[in-house]
Amino acid sequence: MTVAELYGSPTIWLIILALGIGTFVLRYSFLGWIGNRPLPEWALRHLRYTAVAVLPGLVAPLVLWPAATDGQPDPARLIAAGATLAVGLASRNTLAAILGGLTSLYLALWLLG
Repeated sequence: MTVAELYGSPTIWLIILALGIGTFVLRYSFLGWIGNRPLPEWALRHLRYTAVAVLPGLVAPLVLWPAATDGQPDPARLIAAGATLAVGLASRNTLAAILGGLTSLYLALWLLG
């Protein structure tokens, strides 16, 4: 199938339109429908943990299936993830956790080769 055939197909335009409408409705539900109303306490409590949940979700695949090792778990990255977690829990400081993980990653890569 050529590019002209693919983009001329009504199916692809229907998919693009459906995804655009779905994205708009999802965002508008928070910004338009309830944007000027106070949220219930239970919703605010759950939204407080959004950032805390997103960061591990972004980092976990990079630790467990790193591209640098073709998807094989790497002891250096596992050590760095553990050190980052330990420093973060001990200090409650994000910058200290990042620096601790960075230091331990480079130290582990240097020691393990």
